[in-house]
Amino acid sequence: MMKKRSYIFIAVFIIAVFIMTNNLINADSRDEKATFAGGCFWCMEAAFEVLSGVISATAGYTGGKKDNPDYMEVSSGETGHLEAVEVTYDPSKVSYDKLLDYFWKQIDPTDAEGQFADKGTQYKTAIFYHSQGQKRLAEESKEALQASGKFEKPIATQILKASGFFPAEEYHQDYYKKNPVHYNNYKIGSGRAGFIKKTWGDENAHGQDVKEKQRTAAVDKVQKTIKKYEKPSQAEVKKRLTPQQYEVTQQCSTEPPFKNAYWDNKREGIYVDIVSGEPLFSSSDKFASGTGWPSFTKPIESDSIVERPDTNLGMQRTEVRSKYGDSHLGHVFDDGPGPDGLRYCINSSSLRFIPKEGLEEEGYGEYLRLFKE
Repeated sequence: MMKKRSYIFIAVFIIAVFIMTNNLINADSRDEKATFAGGCFWCMEAAFEVLSGVISATAGYTGGKKDNPDYMEVSSGETGHLEAVEVTYDPSKVSYDKLLDYFWKQIDPTDAEGQFADKGTQYKTAIFYHSQGQKRLAEESKEALQASGKFEKPIATQILKASGFFPAEEYHQDYYKKNPVHYNNYKIGSGRAGFIKKTWGDENAHGQDVKEKQRTAAVDKVQKTIKKYEKPSQAEVKKRLTPQQYEVTQQCSTEPPFKNAYWDNKREGIYVDIVSGEPLFSSSDKFASGTGWPSFTKPIESDSIVERPDTNLGMQRTEVRSKYGDSHLGHVFDDGPGPDGLRYCINSSSLRFIPKEGLEEEGYGEYLRLFKE
């Protein structure tokens, strides 16, 4: 009797495993793919990846005549590939129609030579269909857009059958996350951001979900910050700075130790970039290093400076620069007293000190929080 029950249990277990496996397979099979070429794939990946129902968006190359091309080959225009994104999505959560509508609102569909500042065959726009159903919907959406009168010029975006898709190099994937400042500078500078806002305005928001709206708000905040701390022209920088300040910030020079403005400054306040005005360090994190230069255990914000390898003087060091002004500040070493063991050794010539009592007046009131007990 016990033996018979064991057989029944095993049979039930096998059937259960089969059902669970089959459900997982069926769940995966519900996912579908959509492929869009809209110029620079950094911008297209960023747009699609935040939509609800989109499982992933991969930057890559498609439509060409060579397998596994690299970025340089595609950029030459000789392989015939377009920069594109392959979108994997759950059709029960987001329809192909919605993806199409969203695609049109990320591009200039009338540009037959490329997109915005990027010209060449690799930057042309296209919809690559994976089924006859996708082809029909793509053609209908293109016809509807043309008939809408939104654009005076004809729609130049092609509708093509999907072929081999080759993911781009890893450094291109999620570029908007890895390099947000450069990405946003590019999107603005190329003209894409302004075109989308001018052409679609609030209409573009109808295709956005909560995540996309949050990301858009974050992008707007970054853009305003970039503008606020924008670096002046080189002529203006040279006119504004003393010879030593110019040599240090623009030519990576080093000022003399103990003979500079802030090495022994003990007042409460913050230190900002002498060129752009962006906040860099706080007196709360300043310490007496004995080196003769202002030294800090950390910047005000973890991402407020940029680090670069420096092999000058025959040694391996890490240079630190301001994010928006791109001023040379100094170097960071791993012999500091703080919890992270870091010492930011900074030139006074790269800095302007704003005392605590002057923060509000100079527009840095938000940093008074650093000095509240």
